[in-house]
Amino acid sequence: MPSIDSVKVAVRVRPFSQREKDAGSQCVISVNANSTSICDPKNPGHVKTFTFDLAYWSHSGFLKDEDGRLVSTGSDSRYAGQREIFCDLGQGVLDSAWQGYNATLLAYGQTGSGKSYSMIGCGADRGIIPIMCEELFKAIQNQEQNKQYQVTFSMLEIYNEQVIDLLSKTKKRGGLKVREDHQQGFYVDGLKQVPCDSYAQIERLMEQGTKIRTTASTSMNVTSSRSHMVITIQFKQIFLDEEITKQSVINLVDLAGSERQKSSGSEGDRLREGTHVNLSLTMLGNVISALAEMAVGKKVLHIPYRDSVLTKLLQSALGGNSKTIMIAAISPADMCYEETLSTLRYAERTKKIKNKAVINASPTEKLIRELKAENNKLLSRLAGLTNSGKAVAAETKELQCLLAENERHTQTIQVTWESQLEEARKEWEQQYAAITQERRMMETFPYLLNINEDPQLSGVLKHFIQDGASDVGQSTSNAIVLKGLGIMDKQATFTNTDGKVAITPWDKSTVIVNGVPVTVKTKLQHLDRIILGSNSAYLYIGPPAERTNEDLLRYDYDFFQSELAAADGFSVDKLGAVSNKDGKPDPSVLAVFHDYIKLMPLVAEASQMSEELKKDLKFELKVKNLASSDSRGYDLQKEIIVKVMHKITKQVWVWSKAKFINRKFLMEELYQHFLDGEDVHVEQDSDPFWDPVEVIHLGSAHIWLQSLAYCMKLEEQTELLNFEGQEEAIVLINVVPCSSDGRAFEEDDMVIDPLELLGRQIDFQIHIVQCLGVRWLRDDPDRGIQIGYRFYDLPRSVYTKPVWKNVNPKIEERTRFSAFTVSHDFLNYLQKNALIVDLWGLQEGCTELDCSLQGCSVTSEGTIIVDSPKDLNAYDVSLDAPNQMSKLYMKLLKLEQETELLRDINRALREENIFLKEQLKKWDTGHHENKNMKPPHKWTIKMTKPPLSSEGTDQLCRHRTSYDSEFAKALKVEDNLQMLRLFTERQSCMLKDFGEQLESSICKLKNDVALIVKKKRESIAYSKH
Repeated sequence: MPSIDSVKVAVRVRPFSQREKDAGSQCVISVNANSTSICDPKNPGHVKTFTFDLAYWSHSGFLKDEDGRLVSTGSDSRYAGQREIFCDLGQGVLDSAWQGYNATLLAYGQTGSGKSYSMIGCGADRGIIPIMCEELFKAIQNQEQNKQYQVTFSMLEIYNEQVIDLLSKTKKRGGLKVREDHQQGFYVDGLKQVPCDSYAQIERLMEQGTKIRTTASTSMNVTSSRSHMVITIQFKQIFLDEEITKQSVINLVDLAGSERQKSSGSEGDRLREGTHVNLSLTMLGNVISALAEMAVGKKVLHIPYRDSVLTKLLQSALGGNSKTIMIAAISPADMCYEETLSTLRYAERTKKIKNKAVINASPTEKLIRELKAENNKLLSRLAGLTNSGKAVAAETKELQCLLAENERHTQTIQVTWESQLEEARKEWEQQYAAITQERRMMETFPYLLNINEDPQLSGVLKHFIQDGASDVGQSTSNAIVLKGLGIMDKQATFTNTDGKVAITPWDKSTVIVNGVPVTVKTKLQHLDRIILGSNSAYLYIGPPAERTNEDLLRYDYDFFQSELAAADGFSVDKLGAVSNKDGKPDPSVLAVFHDYIKLMPLVAEASQMSEELKKDLKFELKVKNLASSDSRGYDLQKEIIVKVMHKITKQVWVWSKAKFINRKFLMEELYQHFLDGEDVHVEQDSDPFWDPVEVIHLGSAHIWLQSLAYCMKLEEQTELLNFEGQEEAIVLINVVPCSSDGRAFEEDDMVIDPLELLGRQIDFQIHIVQCLGVRWLRDDPDRGIQIGYRFYDLPRSVYTKPVWKNVNPKIEERTRFSAFTVSHDFLNYLQKNALIVDLWGLQEGCTELDCSLQGCSVTSEGTIIVDSPKDLNAYDVSLDAPNQMSKLYMKLLKLEQETELLRDINRALREENIFLKEQLKKWDTGHHENKNMKPPHKWTIKMTKPPLSSEGTDQLCRHRTSYDSEFAKALKVEDNLQMLRLFTERQSCMLKDFGEQLESSICKLKNDVALIVKKKRESIAYSKH
């Protein structure tokens, strides 16, 4: 009977990374027993909780012991270390294998979430795989003598739908093929499976696989975070006495980073999903979703196992013959909220999958039993023929041949394991000798130590610099052979003279030492950082006499890139990362800095691929909004963009970070075909290096509008600055207030207080006169420009007509605007905001910006209407529309004024009431106030808006006068305290009545406004019919 079990799912929360610490990240994850909760950093009250089989808190409560392992700080710590993870998960895999079940352990999560740390480990802090292999052989040694155990080990990588054997020194073009067998299922044809009889042998094989993976990552430009690594251990138990064999296949899978398409994919790109890099992970998600729906009773017609290499190999692990565990690794940082939430949802679907695991019988042992049974039958037949005495020589000979063939086949099957094991031992001994030789050389010579983006692949390769001269490059004749982007046949020469090492670059080769490009012979010091070509990074380890006990782990990949950025003048300080308020780093700016250094090597690689493929493109990193601000002068959110320029045509494109990363993977796919010697010609629409020509944003200028609030003319000559604060051009622009007939205002028309404009109509013109010294046109005179701006509440920007081939183009475009009844918001906009004027660059073949006024409310004279209610701004205004709208605005304005006046009176009455209560307290304590005491000046009602009518004002004044007179009478009767109390109570009742009247007025105001809007909509609907 099969064992029906759900996939077991565990979640592990890692500590903050250095990047997250630098960015001041907050923890958004909490773990309680088996529940994991995540809090939305943008909406702290929004918390989602997920329940899994296991949840591990590895975020805090740990320290590093003397052996370099992370351990719990004490009994009160919740920290879950590597050993605890193994006991719950790895031991479960081993137990299943001992019982004869297939077992699978999957590690899922975004890049940098701790998948590889949990699976492989780091240094002395070993992960599940090495601990499990060691425990397996420990258990084998303690078993009975009448059992035989066979362990084989294989290690492969899946990248871009190609299978790479990590234990084979020869790479097969196009990768290994995945085939299907009726009994075996899907398998990798030609995959090297190494017999092992000790953990030390597996440890060396893992080192060998990692070394091959690192070499491939460098030479083939493969990004390890985008590849899946699969370790397979075939474990066979042969019970000699009972002639029973149990066989288990253990799959240990470190999946590629699960970044969503939005953050690192192809959103907004015309080439969507154009590469196979993400295919396996996408198809795995589809398989899991289909199986999850099937588990809850939904009808599923097809499960797409065959749609990718990964899902083919994991068919038995998901919904098949396997006991499966998935560990979901997550980041606790708020900056990774979306990715972490996506991982938790993925894990929640996975736990619904049902597997049907069975104890496996070995086909080979079954064949042996069948052969033995057939031999027994043959022997019986031979004995029968002999006893009968018949002359059947021919039949006897045939039976004897069959018997001999079966015996040979049986012996071959039984001997194969021993011979394979012996062959593996010889190979292991050769590798061990090479490792011993390498260690001796490390103690004698200086060497280069590779540094990789993936910490698991750093420090794997060592290139020794022996005495004399050692050439380095792609040529096999060099002492040090390197493959990779930008590596020439002869890249550089190292000279080692009496323990003093120097590097000399060859012509046109790229050599960078400590972030600075070098072109002449340069002496090296211990722990110098060297970059060869586009991005082959190495740490120089000096001769033994120069070495110290300094921790080499600090010189990681990010250290190299930060140093390179600093040498180029790019730093956190340049981004303005320090807040003026508290002096602490601005997290958003630090995040941009880390994005910048992360993309630096990718941009260098893209430029190198373009050069080798003869695409003539140059890629350059830029920080958008580095020196830009919004209309109120506040800094805009900074983000990374990539500027792309064609070296010959001078055409320019600007790509977002997401678009560039997607294109980079497409470029890698094309470049791999180039390395394989294939035809790399592609149609233009499918070329990742090509894009249609587009309009480019060059820069902007701020025109402050405060003068318009005083009806003063503004004549401005200002710089148009690009993202980096550099001048792109100078623009001459006038903002001229005018009358309704277009007459420009003079000094006599100026207002002293902008509030005088409230409720009135204001007209003005924006006159763009000329642009001077346009750098865009100086670089290429065949280009053009357009200028655009968006004023206040306009639904779209207003653009000038295109001007081509003129460095100092005259624009001479006037646009008239009108606000029929000026509102408070509009006045506030004029006094506190700037008009942002944008300069756009046109290129030959691009689509010009639409300079029509479609979508704006425009009068028959061509005046654009601003400061209009949204409900009334959804259609083109007819000839008599201004008068209708003006009446509506006036009514709304009067209602606003009534409400404001009532609120002022209410505030004054409340102050009077408070004052009277204080006076009563004084009277109660026997302290009498002076007869001539005057009310405080704050009783006076401050009129922020003029009253609606003189009649309403007189009525309110009469009420106010009566209040004062009655209060005066009460004060004159000093001895009659009771009378004063009665007066105060009467005033309180009147105040309450007035409050109710105010609320009623406000309600009436809302109803009137709603009625006006309703009527206007009916009018619009009627006019359309």
